[in-house]
Amino acid sequence: MSEDLISVIDVANHHGKKKQTIFKILRRLGIEARKIRGAKHGQFLSYITQDEFRLVSNELLSYGDKDASERNQDDAVTEAALAEQGVFYLVQLEPDHDPMRFKVGFALRISERLRALRCSAPFTKVLGTWPCKQLWEKTAIECVTEGCERLHTEVFRTESIDTVIGKCKQFFSLMPKLPE
Repeated sequence: MSEDLISVIDVANHHGKKKQTIFKILRRLGIEARKIRGAKHGQFLSYITQDEFRLVSNELLSYGDKDASERNQDDAVTEAALAEQGVFYLVQLEPDHDPMRFKVGFALRISERLRALRCSAPFTKVLGTWPCKQLWEKTAIECVTEGCERLHTEVFRTESIDTVIGKCKQFFSLMPKLPE
């Protein structure tokens, strides 16, 4: 492993924060941690570069400089963003060549999300959308992709795409009804 990398756990310990806090900052900064299998236990651990560590540290320092009212405002903005309503989508990225590979996620507007997806996967086909709060996204992904092979953050491979569609329908039938 390169000495240029530092684990997210070490970043959290360095700053006296929980690793979940560091992951939130990474998402906010648009940084994707690298998953590397650890030698000791064989588990995957998340790592960032030293430059990314400096960015996270600066973000934490600027956050620490804010007074309590500013932090409460930021927390309220974050909560409002998580409560935002959009759609949970299920798409096939290559329906003809790899029909069992799919992507799931949350979008405020599916048309804009499709436009972005089609830049790298021009044959993307929408299999379904369901009204969703952003706060539900991670739970929905975990539920509907259980038993699937994770290829990337929100990209999976399954043995039955119909099973995944069924799980999506089942999950959202249990959630509070949102206006479409």
